[in-house]
Amino acid sequence: MKRTLTSRFASIAVVSLGFAFAVVLAVCSQAKAAHRDDVAGAPGYHLLKTIPVPGDTFWDYLKFQPSTRRLFITHGDEVQVLNVDSGEIVATMGGMQGIHGVVLAPEFNRGFVTDGRAAKVWIFDLKTLKVIGSAPADDDADGDVYDPASKRVFTMNGDSKTSTVIDAKTGNVVGHIDLGGGPEFPVADGHGHVYANIETTSEIIEIDSRAMKITHRWPLAPGEHPSGLAIDAKHHILFSGCRNQLMVIMNAENGKVLATEPIGVGVDATRFDPGTDLAFASNGFTPSLTVVHEDSPTTFHVVEDAKTETGARTMALDPKTHDVYLVTADMQRIDHPAPHTRPFRMVPGTFRVLIYGMK
Repeated sequence: MKRTLTSRFASIAVVSLGFAFAVVLAVCSQAKAAHRDDVAGAPGYHLLKTIPVPGDTFWDYLKFQPSTRRLFITHGDEVQVLNVDSGEIVATMGGMQGIHGVVLAPEFNRGFVTDGRAAKVWIFDLKTLKVIGSAPADDDADGDVYDPASKRVFTMNGDSKTSTVIDAKTGNVVGHIDLGGGPEFPVADGHGHVYANIETTSEIIEIDSRAMKITHRWPLAPGEHPSGLAIDAKHHILFSGCRNQLMVIMNAENGKVLATEPIGVGVDATRFDPGTDLAFASNGFTPSLTVVHEDSPTTFHVVEDAKTETGARTMALDPKTHDVYLVTADMQRIDHPAPHTRPFRMVPGTFRVLIYGMK
């Protein structure tokens, strides 16, 4: 979820965090889990199932579609579509370059994939799972979101510090927004507001999705270098996973910081489950899944830090079963890497999906 493939996998000591697994295996700074007796306070997330997936390229965002039980995995230069119940890859969409995010617009039978290396957005048919077109984007198109209120897709172009706006029905670009900083991940509230983390300035911005203009800019302090973002749309609450090991919880109407909760090292994704009032941060370096309960719209507490696997930093959520999907692979250290390359390689045949749940 970082802005370039090189910066995405940089050391945790710098702003651009990535996959430097071997460097951080000794980093075991986990937040202490708070405990409650009720189910909502102590869900007990644990590994339910592991599904091997072919391919030895690096990965990024995941997207789950509950109606079809499909998990969309951005994997190097292709999107793999996994049926999480059968464990089968039902489709592979290739021919891309360096892809990052997947969003779905079921009302138009379309999906959209950001390709940062190609500076474009690929468009695919949700029924046939085949690419049907593309739209231009700025360099380093990374995170994206579909806003049902405006029927538009908003990309977050990291290095370009912009957002490309695409009409989901036609696939045409309808606007560009200067974001004033390098963005990470966006969310939409369904009522015409898109929110995005600005990593380089440690802010959250609010965008009017119809006017395509920034309406507010709020500091995340004490949070620094945000990555994942999630929203409780009902209560207008944003959950921002920051790389200084904090989840900053903000009122989405006025930008007030309501609380901060400790999370693990190497956060990349954040999700919120409205069915359980749980927010999640996937921490690839600790490695852990930090679970935060929303006790009320103004009070929160860490339920647990469920142990995961090193590198499991992006995730998707099943709102029906409340399961969490993560991906990772084994890594080997490269003693003398070439300049501007990763200091590790994936072990062939080890890429896998991890399903965590409360069952």
